[in-house]
Amino acid sequence: MGERSEEKEAHVVVDIPGGGGEEESTSSSAIGALKHHPLAEISQSPGHLLLLKLWQREEDLLGRRIAAGETLLDSTKREVFRLCCLFFAFHGLFLNLLFAGGNGGGAACGSYRRWWLPCCLSLMTSLALVSAVQARLWRFWAAARRVQRERVEARALARCVQELRMKGKSFDLCKVPVVGGGRRMKSAGEEMKWRTLRWCRRNVLIISLFCFTAAAVPAGKLVICG
Repeated sequence: MGERSEEKEAHVVVDIPGGGGEEESTSSSAIGALKHHPLAEISQSPGHLLLLKLWQREEDLLGRRIAAGETLLDSTKREVFRLCCLFFAFHGLFLNLLFAGGNGGGAACGSYRRWWLPCCLSLMTSLALVSAVQARLWRFWAAARRVQRERVEARALARCVQELRMKGKSFDLCKVPVVGGGRRMKSAGEEMKWRTLRWCRRNVLIISLFCFTAAAVPAGKLVICG
């Protein structure tokens, strides 16, 4: 019995070191994998870590500028809408007043002779409102171009940050985010056609307001002299 117990104890003593060795090998392999992870490599390289921080800060700034630009676009749209409502409300009220004043029998002759006064007033007010709308539209399209350019830059920068996180130390520190690469070349005629279409699309509101003004002035004369 004494011999058997000694053999069991010896067997237990022999088996325990084997299990500990497997756990140590697993933990050492996990630690080695973490050391070779791209983010761990970046944290050990001052240049890559600094580049990652700079790009992340630039991403945050671009995101804030894009948000501010979108807010400006929304506010400019509301201003243009209010000015257009004011434009049509003015002409509606103006024509109603002319129609109500033209129905007076005794004052018809005098108002006929001075028809150009209310027509000039209508024309000047219309041009002032149209100019205000045009100024807002210029600001809107300038902000839209700036937001579009910043969105392209943000996408290019996000691709570079993702590539840096995936490659780690093997990432080239001299690499610069490429913005808008690979554009298709356009002929002169095609470029002119697209510019014309783009100009018409951007100024369709101003053209419509001018056409309405050109129709409202003769309509005012017709109401006065009719």
